[in-house]
Amino acid sequence: MPTNPAESAPHAERGAGGPVLIGRERELSALARLLGDPWTGGDSAVISGGWGCGKTALLRAALADIRQDPGTCVVSTVADPLERDLPYGVVRRLFEHLGADDSSGPLCDRTPDAARVLAPWAQRPDGPTSVVTGQDAEALGDLYRRCVRLAGERRLLIVVDDLQWADPHSLLWLRYLLRRADNLPLVVLATLGPGDAHPHAAAVAAVEPLFPHRLRLDGLDDDAVEALATQVLGEAPEQPFTVACRKATGGNPLLLHAVLRGLRTSGQRPRAELADRITGLVPADLGSAVLTRMQEVDPHAVTTAQAVAVLGGAPGIDLITGVTGLPEPAVADAVHRLVGTGWLTGTEHGLSFVCDVLPAAIAAVVLPSRRRDLHLRAARHLLAYEAPLPRVAAHLLLSPLGEPWVPEVLGRAATLAADQGDDAHAAAFLRRALREELTAELRATLLARLGELELTSSLPVAVRNLERSLELSTDPTQQTAIARKLAGALLALDRHPDALETLRRTSEAVRRTDPDQAMRLEIDFIHTSLSEATSAPAVVPRLMELDVSDAAGSPVQRPLAALLSLRGAMTGTSTREVVALARLALSQGMAPEDDESIVYTGAVTSLGAAGETELALSYADAAVRAAHPGISAFHYAHALTTRANIHCRLGRLADCQADAEAALGALDSIGVGPCNGLSTFAITTLAETLLRQGKLADAEDLLVRGDLAGRLNGNWINDYVLMVRGWLRCAQGRLEKGLADFLLCGERTCARGMPNPGFFPWRSEAALVYAALRQGEAARALAEEELRLARIWGVPEVTGVAVRALGVVIGGRKGLDLLGEAVRLLDGTPARVRYAQALADCGVLARKVGRLSEARAHLRQAVSVAHECTATSLADQALAELRAAGDRPRTRTFHGVGALTPTERRVADLAGRGLTNREIAQRLFVGLRTVEVHLTNVYGKLAIDGRAGLTRALANFTADERL
Repeated sequence: MPTNPAESAPHAERGAGGPVLIGRERELSALARLLGDPWTGGDSAVISGGWGCGKTALLRAALADIRQDPGTCVVSTVADPLERDLPYGVVRRLFEHLGADDSSGPLCDRTPDAARVLAPWAQRPDGPTSVVTGQDAEALGDLYRRCVRLAGERRLLIVVDDLQWADPHSLLWLRYLLRRADNLPLVVLATLGPGDAHPHAAAVAAVEPLFPHRLRLDGLDDDAVEALATQVLGEAPEQPFTVACRKATGGNPLLLHAVLRGLRTSGQRPRAELADRITGLVPADLGSAVLTRMQEVDPHAVTTAQAVAVLGGAPGIDLITGVTGLPEPAVADAVHRLVGTGWLTGTEHGLSFVCDVLPAAIAAVVLPSRRRDLHLRAARHLLAYEAPLPRVAAHLLLSPLGEPWVPEVLGRAATLAADQGDDAHAAAFLRRALREELTAELRATLLARLGELELTSSLPVAVRNLERSLELSTDPTQQTAIARKLAGALLALDRHPDALETLRRTSEAVRRTDPDQAMRLEIDFIHTSLSEATSAPAVVPRLMELDVSDAAGSPVQRPLAALLSLRGAMTGTSTREVVALARLALSQGMAPEDDESIVYTGAVTSLGAAGETELALSYADAAVRAAHPGISAFHYAHALTTRANIHCRLGRLADCQADAEAALGALDSIGVGPCNGLSTFAITTLAETLLRQGKLADAEDLLVRGDLAGRLNGNWINDYVLMVRGWLRCAQGRLEKGLADFLLCGERTCARGMPNPGFFPWRSEAALVYAALRQGEAARALAEEELRLARIWGVPEVTGVAVRALGVVIGGRKGLDLLGEAVRLLDGTPARVRYAQALADCGVLARKVGRLSEARAHLRQAVSVAHECTATSLADQALAELRAAGDRPRTRTFHGVGALTPTERRVADLAGRGLTNREIAQRLFVGLRTVEVHLTNVYGKLAIDGRAGLTRALANFTADERL
């Protein structure tokens, strides 16, 4: 018996074990039960589901065995959408092959031509009606009886695929048949796609409820997708790929096969890394196949679907109308039918495809010129209706070149995106705008904005765009801004000479037209020159000439004040003037929005050298909060490093380490590695805090990875490297190497005109090493010179460091007096580690001269302060000296709750809960006097007068523990 050509697929494609039926085992079993034994009849059923869900494949599999059974006569057809208005088209195709000339079976000569039976009724002018009466009933009844005789003693199985495309006459006949098929060997099996929007949807809806059984095919689950992929590809996919594949296709078997076929053709394997690229595996022929089926739904379905696929972002009917040029009612009808047939889904935001593979497949077959034109039309439409600019610009990114209004819109969209922190889209909008024909000045502006954005992502690319922008610009204000940003990027790339030349050349170019801008560039030029030993001497005379009154009342006053505060700290003249200038410079913060520059960091550094470390910390804190990493990784890293260094100076080593590590992470995010000069400050600060914590190997490794263990260039940040490296080498016992680093640091700072020990106390450190090497004369000369300069500078912290060094060098009772003075000077200053060092040295020397009680007191205090700072190395040294002085300490601290012994802590806890001394004695089984002694010790260690402050002190400590 001839069958529908669509059913001629190989058996492997349609059997229960075939690949298209994976995941449909339950439905296939249900169909087998419904069809039942051919001699006892069966139940009619309809299989429903969306396009490509495998309805036809399931139908073929169900019929595969029945066709071989002599007890069943099968007649089948596929409803053709091109014949949906041809009366009785489906019925004719079901029975026309059983005509007199047919030799397919013994029933043919007992069966009249169905066309002759149907002809009188089909030719009625009124056509079929929903109520069958009179001649209609007689004709349908006659055909029904003939169908029963056709089966004879066998069951008759009528199969209709794609019932939604059947003509209304055939649907009416099918209704008649289903209502009268009870208790007869007659079964109707049909597949039904989504058809709510079809022209004859009402007629289809009237037939569907008459089927006693309905099977719904939904998308395949993850297990079925995995099994299907394994069968098609020959290997099991990784789980992320399986999940992504199901989501991208909606579990649709036809789409899954297409994607897997594309993967197999590409030669790639189903690995997790492909999870985000599923739509890229869609084969080229899928889009054409999809559009062919869509054309059957509505005349304008293809154009509408292409617009939705290309535009993306859930466009509405108004936008689709605007870009396609179709009348709005035509688009609305096409959308209605595409949604009704399961291709699109409508939401409050607009239209989208039911899965991601469909728009990718459709967009792939749209000509590139057509795609670009659709995006341009969309941008025009959205702009006319005042849609958000980033949405308009997203279409302009894909539009053709040559529209004169496009650059201005893209520029405004870039500004809005940057203000919202979306630098990636802002940069994309600017790059697209730069592809248009532009005036030189507009191109310079766009390049400058793009270069500024790229400072947070790729410094080399930023430099190229900023250089081109500076070449094109003719506006002095713009030239100044570009040159300063370009110089900063060049410095970050260790291109110091190029940075200086950029600042010098631009300053000269704008001097005649805008002296203020020329002065602003000169400030950066001087500051940058001071950072290099080779360029510093040339600018020192000009630096000494400048006065803050030179820029009074102008925007240049703040950066000039920052430079002059640094000058005052370098020369070590007046701390009051330095602090006043720094406050003026930092009145808008360390990184003011109107004038971001590292010159303001010099003012913060000057505050630290002037003993105003806490004030410097407040400015650094504000800068860190303002420079969020998502806004500017470069400025964020710079602010973090500055704050880390201040923390180190304050002895807050844990905070220092956290900030320095975060700064290096931020720099790495923009491609600045550990060997870049921009990382040196953060690396050196981190190395110092590791050194103070006794982690010598870690500090050494850090310097090596930063390429800071060998010869260093003339940048002034390397003076700090020499100090830290000198401390590290001395701690390692390599005194001569450490001494060489200290002396080289001194040579470089003096060459820069920086005698002030407030920055680098290299003389003190070198003097201590000379003393250890028994070169007393050299040691004393350096120590006395530093003390002389420190007393001129007048900062207690700096003076205390110098007095401490001289005390150690001189030794004996005179040296002990000097160390006592150093302790008094450093007590109360923010320099806690320096204070602990002076205490430890005082204790060591007191023990040597036989003043053991004084020695133990100083050493206990040194241990406590070093412990608070987590300066482990210093705490260990002080503890060792304390034991040498005859003490037997049980803790690493002698102040605060951490200094309490276990028994003192228990007594304090009980007293804090309100127990009396007697109750405490009874609870702990000790004498009353013992409790009194313990409480006295507790009060002393906690620095409180009695029980009144006990509860608060213990509560604060408990809160700290929780944190």
